[in-house]
Amino acid sequence: MNKNRKADRYQRVYEQLESLLAKPGNKVSKLATTVALLHHKMDHFFWTGFYLLDGGSLIAGPYQGPVACQLLEKDTGVCWAAINKKETLIVPNVHEFPGHIACDSRSNSEIVVPLKNAEGMIIGVLDVDSKALDAFDECDRGGLEKILSLL
Repeated sequence: MNKNRKADRYQRVYEQLESLLAKPGNKVSKLATTVALLHHKMDHFFWTGFYLLDGGSLIAGPYQGPVACQLLEKDTGVCWAAINKKETLIVPNVHEFPGHIACDSRSNSEIVVPLKNAEGMIIGVLDVDSKALDAFDECDRGGLEKILSLL
C-alpha cells in the first residue's frame, strides 16, 4: 500500500473510532473495538492487539489474529523495549531483534506503540505484527499514535 493510501486509511479509521469511542463503554470494550477495526481495515496487519501492564506483568489484552502469548517475560521482546524506552518501536525484521518473543513464527516485522492513560503513564502497548518484512514505517507510527490518543 502506498503512503498516501495508507495515510488516508488511517485517517478514515481514526474518524470511525472517534465516533465509536465517544459512546459509553468500558476500557476493555474500547480496546477491543480499536483492535477489531484496525485489524480488518489495514491489509498488512497479521496480528493486532494490546498487551496491558498488570502488577508489573505484561499480559495479553484484546487482540485479533492467531493465539497470543498470554504473558510476556519482563524486559524481553519488542513490547517491553517500547515500554522501557517510552516510545514507539518499528522493527523491520523481528528475527534480528535481540530477545524477540516469537509467539507466531509467521510474524516477520512489528510495530509497538505505548498506550498511555490520561495522566500520561504507560499502561500497556498496542502490538501489531505483519507477515511481511519491513511492513511498518513512519506513516504507521503517526497513524497508530494518533488513534491511541483517542483512548
